Amino acid sequence: MGPHKRVSIEHFLGSFLLFTVMGTLNYQYNLKTFEVNAFIFAVSALIVFLCLRTFFTGDVFEISWRAALLGALFSLGFYIFFTCPPNIKVFGLYMAVMAFFHFSEFISMAYIQPNVVSTDSFILNHSPQYTIAAVSSWIEFFIETYFFPDLKQHFYISYIGFAVCIAGEFLRKLAIFTAGKSFHHLVQPQKSKDHILVTKGVYSIFRHPSYVGWFYWSIGTQLILVNPFCIPAYAIVSWMFFNSRIYIEEITLLNFFGQNYVDYQKRVGTGLPFIKGFQV
Repeated sequence: MGPHKRVSIEHFLGSFLLFTVMGTLNYQYNLKTFEVNAFIFAVSALIVFLCLRTFFTGDVFEISWRAALLGALFSLGFYIFFTCPPNIKVFGLYMAVMAFFHFSEFISMAYIQPNVVSTDSFILNHSPQYTIAAVSSWIEFFIETYFFPDLKQHFYISYIGFAVCIAGEFLRKLAIFTAGKSFHHLVQPQKSKDHILVTKGVYSIFRHPSYVGWFYWSIGTQLILVNPFCIPAYAIVSWMFFNSRIYIEEITLLNFFGQNYVDYQKRVGTGLPFIKGFQV
């Protein structure tokens, strides 16, 4: 399993970098029209996909084509940001932020948990609610772009959102690497031999730094899009999700670590506003 997973990671990185470079070149050597660039990009994407399908099978293929898709969206996002009309350009920035988030989730888990990494590590299919929230934000963006194009040109809001996303992304990944093998995307029902109570580094500031980062990252995505309805909606829905998630997770952690976790709770807060977690 170990060598197989390492090969998958290499293919993932290759696919992502290939699409990023391809997108950069398409922009750098702008071939006169958006239509021509889009055609070249689509043909290149098809060729890469067919190559992946020809040479790889099983998990390697499943991981690689998702990687290629994320790489395509990442580079296409910046292409849109630099070339499309002002009322559309921030959607490209949003695409790049989303693609990088899911890419970095996989790579982070592949580094700290190489024996359990899978296609689920991209968290593309996180939950139906996550998908609904994303699609709702796209619908709001394009409706408002059509009827109120000037609304999407408050770029200072988008850039603030971009900065929030970078900060949230950095905090989450810092938490993942600090926790190492003790970090999982899902709440673990049983304590493994590698699972320890991490209280150092960023965990000495927040009990749940990965959730803090994700919470603010999600709000930042809507600031990028300047979505006046989804900004508060994302804040509320994300708060409700993490409030429930932390409550359940802390019951598990108390079962795993007992008094040590109780003492930790007394020293360090959850990091999220008005969320206290499970208190003994």
